Amino acid sequence: MIKLKNYINGQWVESSGLEYLDVINPATYEVMCQVPLSPAADVARAAEIAAEAQKAWRRTPAVKRVQYLFKMKAVLDEHFEEIAQTITKECGKTIGESRAEMIRAIENVEVACGIPMLMQGDISEDIATGIDELMIRQPVGVAAAVVPFNFPGMIPFWFLPYALACGNTYIVKPSEKVPMTMQYIFEMFDEYLDLPPGVLNLVHGNKVAVDEILQNPIIRAISFVGSTPVAKYIYSQGAKYGKRVQAQGGAKNPVIVLPDADIDMTTRIVADSAFGCAGQRCLAASIAVTVGDARRTFTEAIADAASERVVGYGLDEAVQMGTVIDKGSQARIESLIQQGADQGAGVLVDGRNAIIPNFESGSWVRPTILQDVDPRSEIAGTEIFGPVLSLMHANTIDDAIAIVNGAQYGNMACLFTSSGAAARKFRYEAQAGNIGINIGVAAPMAFFPFSGWKDSFFGTLHGQAKHAVEFFTQTKVVIERWPKEWSRQF
Repeated sequence: MIKLKNYINGQWVESSGLEYLDVINPATYEVMCQVPLSPAADVARAAEIAAEAQKAWRRTPAVKRVQYLFKMKAVLDEHFEEIAQTITKECGKTIGESRAEMIRAIENVEVACGIPMLMQGDISEDIATGIDELMIRQPVGVAAAVVPFNFPGMIPFWFLPYALACGNTYIVKPSEKVPMTMQYIFEMFDEYLDLPPGVLNLVHGNKVAVDEILQNPIIRAISFVGSTPVAKYIYSQGAKYGKRVQAQGGAKNPVIVLPDADIDMTTRIVADSAFGCAGQRCLAASIAVTVGDARRTFTEAIADAASERVVGYGLDEAVQMGTVIDKGSQARIESLIQQGADQGAGVLVDGRNAIIPNFESGSWVRPTILQDVDPRSEIAGTEIFGPVLSLMHANTIDDAIAIVNGAQYGNMACLFTSSGAAARKFRYEAQAGNIGINIGVAAPMAFFPFSGWKDSFFGTLHGQAKHAVEFFTQTKVVIERWPKEWSRQF
């Protein structure tokens, strides 16, 4: 059985610990490899190495640092299909979704290649007679990412290329459920990038490794994506130890369907949002609020779309939805569906107890629709993180927006309409960080920062684009005077 290694100081090294975890293909339930649950000492070693490497890396001109990113993009392009297949095998999503994920990852590398301009400071001459003032950006130091299972290829690149481009050194801690994607990517980087040793490091592990990242004084900035309870923990502990933290949490994303919406288009887009990636993404549509006459037409259409969705092994190009991540997640999702029914919701389309021929051992949940969900019920506010869409109804757009704004989370909210006035009202009033108008997954392009409000995000600066540059740099203000008598010497 293959045992994965950590990547520290430009070398593949075995974990100093003895505990390993099986990595499972969620469709076949075969064991693909074993991942080490590294002890704190491994993280501490990576931090020490990264700190030493950062001394020279920060002095490397930005125009030279980005040359490594150009190589990084080329490597990701060259091995695009192999990475996508690895994602599907260990994560369970469809091959099309895995490819789309890597396109987004590569886009972030492309944006970070513009760091010589993105890191530019400001200067004001003669703020007083003979005195100039300027602001420059300098790297934070050693930074680290703790990333989730649902996008093992994309999410690390919300942070990694910007951190390196800004002159920081970096440590990636992948999810122990899906470590193979970053392992493969690091193998390619090791072979082709020629980065100075210690600039980029990979440490596998679980909460023990995460706690060392939080507590180790060498690590100055932490990026996290995951559930809200863990995001709160990461944020509070990171702040306790004086670190910069950006912690993306959970979501319960609503979409509003107005009577004037194009129902065919809306149904197709909402189904893709709710059931794409088996609902395991922080921008999945979780609630659909119909307004007025849209209730009947949309309910019938979305029920048909859910029932007809093709579920199976993600490497099959014809499959539209893959598995959830593991048996534990499957059991949790199915129990929450039952909880919704117990709280008064109707199970319009039931995806429990799914069996896929030739893949009976997989962790399958088919698309599920709960109807007449009470916005005040517990299930209405619980992140299911599976292919489950809850239907609610409102009499007016104001009532629908009140449902959006009364929620605990604020990651995304979308409106489907043909009315520009309604769209502007929603865009202005909806309390969520990512807004979609006739869009089902309002995922910002790499040159815009990701967003998120309320219990969906903890921090001030998000991943991607200028927010990432600001997060991975600290500003220094310089005020200088050159007396005239000194200048006369020249």
